Amino acid sequence: MTGPAVLAGLASLAFTSFASLALAQDPPAPAGWVSASAAASGRTAEPKGRIVLTLSGKLQRPNAQDRAVFDMAMLAALPQHSFKTKTPWYAEPRKFTGPLLRDVLAAAGADGKSLEAIAINDYKVSIPVEDALRHQVIVARLMDDQTMPLRDKGPLFIIYPFDTEPELRSSLFYSRSVWQLKALVIR
Repeated sequence: MTGPAVLAGLASLAFTSFASLALAQDPPAPAGWVSASAAASGRTAEPKGRIVLTLSGKLQRPNAQDRAVFDMAMLAALPQHSFKTKTPWYAEPRKFTGPLLRDVLAAAGADGKSLEAIAINDYKVSIPVEDALRHQVIVARLMDDQTMPLRDKGPLFIIYPFDTEPELRSSLFYSRSVWQLKALVIR
């Protein structure tokens, strides 16, 4: 699947819970994401570089025992989205780029209703999967078109499009914007 077919498939996720996806049909991974051997085994492609994100819990396409691990190239291979938004952490609006959170979840075959997002410093927060379906939440790997160093909230940052939806400008959604993201536990 490429181009419009991938987008149409992902758009349909907005109207379906991940729990019901497991009962109906496993959604296809974005184009180029599952190798032939991985597809045959029902597993996600394997990382070749340093692992930057680990998904565990309710997964249908793990690639490392019962987990789905991602290197930066794997995240960059997913469809990329960008937006500029004001945040409480920076004086000026910043541009964030990365895959949609829902695309990352779909690539691993996530099948749950909530996520526990965990940062490198072990900060944890629960995020409803509904957020990923309803909003254009991204797993940012770039800020202002540059990789994000660890000292500047990188290498990964869950970010909501705060300027597009006024309801997102609240402490609830700010607390769900995990910087230095290292893991997602799907429940």
